Amino acid sequence: MQIRVFAVALACWAPLAAHAQWAPKAPVRIVVPFAAGGPTDITARHLSRKLTELLGQSVIVDNRGGANGMIGAEIVAKSKPDGYTLLMPTSSTMAINPAVYARMPYDPVKDFAPITPVVTAAVVLFVTPSLPAKSVKDLIAIAKARPGELVFASSGAGSNTHLALELFRDQAGIKVTHVPYKGAGPAVTDVIGGQAQAMFADMPVLAPHLRSGRLRALAIAGFERAPLFPDIPALKELGFPRFNARQWYAVFAPAGTPPEIVNRYNEMIRQAVAAPEVRDRLTEIGADIYTLSPDEFGKFVQNEIARWKAIVAKYGIKLES
Repeated sequence: MQIRVFAVALACWAPLAAHAQWAPKAPVRIVVPFAAGGPTDITARHLSRKLTELLGQSVIVDNRGGANGMIGAEIVAKSKPDGYTLLMPTSSTMAINPAVYARMPYDPVKDFAPITPVVTAAVVLFVTPSLPAKSVKDLIAIAKARPGELVFASSGAGSNTHLALELFRDQAGIKVTHVPYKGAGPAVTDVIGGQAQAMFADMPVLAPHLRSGRLRALAIAGFERAPLFPDIPALKELGFPRFNARQWYAVFAPAGTPPEIVNRYNEMIRQAVAAPEVRDRLTEIGADIYTLSPDEFGKFVQNEIARWKAIVAKYGIKLES
């Protein structure tokens, strides 16, 4: 009887032991499908440093920007599902691309194992200080007086920030020139330098520039103000009630990655962003911690894809290079 009980207990314990024992035995790569210096890159680097500590292996950020995240996403989709290559994209890459591109080199649902979202962030409408626009009303007046002359940068054609621009110019009745970049980092740099005059971008890449005065924020592209900068009005307050361009950044593994690896990363990422040194740093740049279980996140992604497809269809948004 004792032998039988021990055998049953061992059988029940074995799966738990296998889950607890998984750990990478070599460096892990997190592919960020945007240029260095952007909000996804900033978030990934804070996360990777803590994961390196928790996992006992180097976690390296690999920037593979281009095509609104599709280049980096394709690399991970075709990688071996062994836990050593992960993807940290945004809602643009995984939820908006399916709505605006007829053909894609990956399927955001079939080609990836969702692990967890990491943060969400407000999207901000801002201008270069050399532009004499102190409000959204001023910006619209300048754009109407100089149709097609104002240059709006974006983090890429079809990105969340590009769609925010499309919705804004449709609702404001203005004509501007859109210039897509390979990520928010270089786009924001050009707005600071005056090569572009305005942009929608995620708060984490903007916070230091807003504090220093190198950029001027006009509005939050959503329904509510951002706690980090409570004086910046929301577009809903300014007569744009259908604006909600909030961004999320997340972690995925290639499809076929064993559940014990997916669950281990989910656990470790939750621990990493809960650590005060990571949580406080992300909060300081305007990112809000947001995590889910793999199953919950999978459903969330499918809902987001459906939401953006409905928006694109409703407004008849077409990409412009």
